[in-house]
Amino acid sequence: MDTKNSPVISYGPESQMRSPLKLILLMLKDLKSSRELAWRLFVRDVSARYRQSVLGIFWAFLPPIVTGLIFIILQSKKVINLGETDVPYPVFVLLGTTIWQVFVDSINAPIRCTTSAKPLLAKINFPREALIVCAFYDVVFNLLIKIVILIGIFLYFKVQVTFGLLYLPIALLMLIILGMAIGLFLTPIGTLYKDIGTGITIILRLWFFVTPVVYPAIKTFPYSLLSTWNPVSPILVGTRDLATRGVLSNFEPFVIVSCVSIFGLFFAWVIFKLTLPIIIERMSA
Repeated sequence: MDTKNSPVISYGPESQMRSPLKLILLMLKDLKSSRELAWRLFVRDVSARYRQSVLGIFWAFLPPIVTGLIFIILQSKKVINLGETDVPYPVFVLLGTTIWQVFVDSINAPIRCTTSAKPLLAKINFPREALIVCAFYDVVFNLLIKIVILIGIFLYFKVQVTFGLLYLPIALLMLIILGMAIGLFLTPIGTLYKDIGTGITIILRLWFFVTPVVYPAIKTFPYSLLSTWNPVSPILVGTRDLATRGVLSNFEPFVIVSCVSIFGLFFAWVIFKLTLPIIIERMSA
């Protein structure tokens, strides 16, 4: 992996003493120069992930489909009553679980890409932003696979196509930004301690049930607080509404969470940039 021509300045402790403006300029410069390396890391990670897998790329389909089918069966057999939905429940739940899986992938991707690059971090001086871009490539790759599910849902259930689909990429991008902001913030400590990865898995399972993924958003107090104070709810609900109804019914919460997510991603990026040299020193000790 050739890094001789990479415009890297320094990633040692002295880089942490730069002024905020110089740090931001350095981050943007490194982000621009890291795209090619990020692509190579992404291709390597994807190849390694599916090389020895029997089902291969189908693992990206299974989680949302299996989860959705479980709730569809439970709802149809009257085992549970999850309320009335504006669209057929199978459409509602399969879209919800697919969108939720995009969020889960966005949280896990930064930690996964950084962990797989541990040997390189200790030996080669390269723009660390390559790991962030690699994580983004990974999430988009999985999203493109899941689009096949969305197309299948629209065709099978004959969902009406509206102009709202034109805004769907923006909503999905906001969901990815929110997930990556959380994942990137946890990456420095998650790289050192495997407990973080296990904890994220447990938290995401609990988070799933307090998010209107398989049921409509609850509007009665105090249960409505689950949606009001749940940052992923406005984006997930808004994304599903755009896909099925062509309107954004929760415009204000959607915009607020989106703006906070963008700021949060930048803040997490700064934390990642400043703490990674310390993490590398600890890994090399």
